[in-house]
Amino acid sequence: MTVDVKHYVAADLSEIRQQILDIHVEVRHRDFGLTGPFYEVERFDERLSAYSSRPGWTAVVGFEEGRPVGFCFGTSLGVNTQWWDDMTSPLPEEMTTEDGTRTVALNEIVVRKPWRGRSIAWQLHEAWLTHRSEERVTLLVNPANGDGAVQAVYEAWGYREVGQQRPFPDSPVYAVMLRAVKQA
Repeated sequence: MTVDVKHYVAADLSEIRQQILDIHVEVRHRDFGLTGPFYEVERFDERLSAYSSRPGWTAVVGFEEGRPVGFCFGTSLGVNTQWWDDMTSPLPEEMTTEDGTRTVALNEIVVRKPWRGRSIAWQLHEAWLTHRSEERVTLLVNPANGDGAVQAVYEAWGYREVGQQRPFPDSPVYAVMLRAVKQA
């Protein structure tokens, strides 16, 4: 199954912000029961605003018959990025040195329940990466999600875990994953 995928840049955020927030609430709160200050829609909206204010932010939203079914978004890691600062064990400098064009961070990828298990997340992921010029992509995943099943999906997509971090004092400890933007 495929969906219609539309690409967006930061200047377009006002057009899709409410759809992203609504999907976030539906999936994170209702489907997965994630609660607490870190998962509240206001905090998510603050993170969305912060991410989209950085150079290189882009998003994709998938639609079926005009209804939004999921989204993903991310941004380039700049020279002064803090992405690698919260690692539980430091990584080698050659892995964490950024120049604004080397690495893109996939900040969020979310698909509504009726469309899960149909490769929609993969389609959104690959459509988003199609427009990226960086050499590699990184993401954070909670290893406990789905008893490890979510991380296993990313591994099947070519990601490998390079360490762990806690980016916010009230966030879980995430696995940090990395892969090439263009797979061979």
